[in-house]
Amino acid sequence: MDKAVLWADGQFYQQANDELNCDWLLMQDGNPLVPSQAEWLISEFPQGARIGADPKLIAADYWNALEYELQEKSDKLELVKTKINLIDKIWTNHSQTDEEKDAFTLHDSFTGKNWMLKVKETRRELKHLGADAMVVTALDEIAWLLNIRGRDIPYTRFVKGYVLLSQTTITLYVDPNKTKLNVTSFFNAEIPGLTESTVEMKPYDDIWIDLPTRCQIWKTVLVPSSFVYSAGASKMIYDLVPDEKRISKPSPIIHLKAVKNEVERIGMKNAHIRDGAAMCKFLEYFERRFKAGDPWDELKVSQEINRFRMEQHLSVDVSFRTIVAFGAHGSQPHYEPSAITSLPIFDNSTLIIDSGGQYCDGTTDVTRTVHLGEPTDEMKDAYSRVLIGSIRLASLIFPDNLKPSSIDVLARAPLWEIGEDYQHGTGHGIGAFLGVHESPVYVHYNPRMRQDHFKVGFFFSNEPGIYLENKFGVRLENILEVVDKPYLKHTYGRAYLGFSDVTLVPYSNKLINFDMLSNQEKRWLNSYNAKIRRQIGAELKRQNATDAFYWMMDNTQHIPVSQATLHCQSVYVFMSHIFLVQLYYFIF
Repeated sequence: MDKAVLWADGQFYQQANDELNCDWLLMQDGNPLVPSQAEWLISEFPQGARIGADPKLIAADYWNALEYELQEKSDKLELVKTKINLIDKIWTNHSQTDEEKDAFTLHDSFTGKNWMLKVKETRRELKHLGADAMVVTALDEIAWLLNIRGRDIPYTRFVKGYVLLSQTTITLYVDPNKTKLNVTSFFNAEIPGLTESTVEMKPYDDIWIDLPTRCQIWKTVLVPSSFVYSAGASKMIYDLVPDEKRISKPSPIIHLKAVKNEVERIGMKNAHIRDGAAMCKFLEYFERRFKAGDPWDELKVSQEINRFRMEQHLSVDVSFRTIVAFGAHGSQPHYEPSAITSLPIFDNSTLIIDSGGQYCDGTTDVTRTVHLGEPTDEMKDAYSRVLIGSIRLASLIFPDNLKPSSIDVLARAPLWEIGEDYQHGTGHGIGAFLGVHESPVYVHYNPRMRQDHFKVGFFFSNEPGIYLENKFGVRLENILEVVDKPYLKHTYGRAYLGFSDVTLVPYSNKLINFDMLSNQEKRWLNSYNAKIRRQIGAELKRQNATDAFYWMMDNTQHIPVSQATLHCQSVYVFMSHIFLVQLYYFIF
């Protein structure tokens, strides 16, 4: 009755500290010196206290873990399922955020597979898992499975709904006002009777009645558990399936969705080419107008870059709220400018721009750090270390049984050398006209979750950063595609994989200390710049963006590679081989 507490993890903690007023108590989630939610509740409330929560909005895995901890470590604190959401009771303008917006469907030319084929693949996976049916609760999984998109969630084109999928039927629970004739005909919903190629469409709230009823027919029902970015089914859904029939495992759709098919891969590359062109057009315009004396602040940069992106072909929306952070704001990894906090931009510090787009053929996410004046040596050192880590990760060739957590050290090592690190992951999966954060890829050396191996067709981000509190920040982000390396000989039955950058936006040469880069890293950068010139250059020409084209050419010039250094490296490699031979004879 007299306290309000927020737990925020490391990447949001500083921002929360700035934005919350003194009525709130802020806890850093994951800090071993800070109590967890359960520990705080136990310390605050007496035996028999009742802790209320909305079971429709809290994942079952989190709920069950919290409930267990409250009962095991306390005098039986009770976790109570509330029937009414108390926030909704006081959120007087809540209805304004829930406008009726039509859902729409995607053609096979964008998805590469029709929804009936995807349903067939999912049913096959369910059979392998021993499940008669499953409840699809994640909105990105519903969007992928049925090739349907909506306008219910900001920046992600999802429609609110549930799906019940069995081996013979499929039912979509959705607001009927959002599914017009084109959607119902797409799913053959007007055909009398239910078949394997018909989607039955029912009102959204009918799920609460239908699920327990249909569970009387099914012997086993898969209820999705948490996995990486997927929270899993809510506690409400979880409890509606009887214990003896419930299979609690990660949704098989996660893995089907993550491996992009050939059409999706081409679409992702094409979307990133247009996105790269938009970035080049904006950055050229931004620098030119800044030099001309136009006033800029963080919010204006955000608005303008969104405008440039929305002008691109097949552009539907931005993929998340654009992050523009100047100076000290750059030390907050996910700072978002507002009318109150927006700083004016000058030429004395770094500016982080993290933005992305939703296109009919792909989703993008790119971060670049720029400086409009003369950067200090400290800024160059920070930028160069982040760039080196990014290049080392992108250059990796590896056996196909490698897990994402294993590659994180490549990106972080240049920062660890100077005692720095960052609180967020180095990489996250990304969807194809879906979510900007997608399971199962999560690149972090301490994953705290089960991980799968990399697979050809995965797309994920490569985004190391450095954040110097109250000074400045640097982050660089590219989207990588996992590709096969067929020219390499398989070892012990293992194929070799690598990465291909699909993000094509120039880096800031003025922020690079080229003396810190090895020849291998310089050659990688030259190859990357040549790729930008070919692909983005052709797109800029097609769009008649002459100024942006020449800006791109100026910022992708060839970087000299020292021949003397090459000779020294050759000698080093030769001496290393001699050492290994001597070591071999010494051991054997």
